[in-house]
Amino acid sequence: MKVIQLFTNQKKLIQKAAEGDRKAQKHLYEKHAPKMLSVCRQYVAPVELAEEMMLNGFLKAFTKLESFSHEGNFEGWLRRIMVRVCIDQLRKNDPFKFTDEIDEQRVGDFEELETGDEEIPMDVLQQCIDNLPEGYKSIFVMYAIDGLKHREIAKMLSISENTSKTQFRKARLVLQQEIKEIQRKRYEA
Repeated sequence: MKVIQLFTNQKKLIQKAAEGDRKAQKHLYEKHAPKMLSVCRQYVAPVELAEEMMLNGFLKAFTKLESFSHEGNFEGWLRRIMVRVCIDQLRKNDPFKFTDEIDEQRVGDFEELETGDEEIPMDVLQQCIDNLPEGYKSIFVMYAIDGLKHREIAKMLSISENTSKTQFRKARLVLQQEIKEIQRKRYEA
């Protein structure tokens, strides 16, 4: 049996999906869902909630598909929608608690999230990130993983740029301490 490619070009696929073509929408969903679930999973720990946010993100994307200008990367555009949906949902469920204060003595010369010479498995690192308070976690993910600038994060979360920087530093410090504790336990075992 011969397989026929339904859509040969991304622009045409997006145009068809914007017109309400269910097959085109399904194709876009199947192509991007695994990566978008991963994006949502970075913001929320329960996979079920991440799936719900991803579905809400796709719904929003499909209703605003005609606004995609085809000038940038579609996956990047879709990713931004997913991040915003996650942040909005988190803000609705439990408003972020941020502080501008930072204990400079504890941070000291802390510059990088160091894991030492030992490799930390990705699932363990993800669990450490999941254990961060929501404010720390969201800003850490937005800055370190999604590559947003503190100015962009501040605008999205309606906080000051300094608050974003402070929360990021605190998140790195907490992660570093958790990783050191994990390594200490492995060393003792």
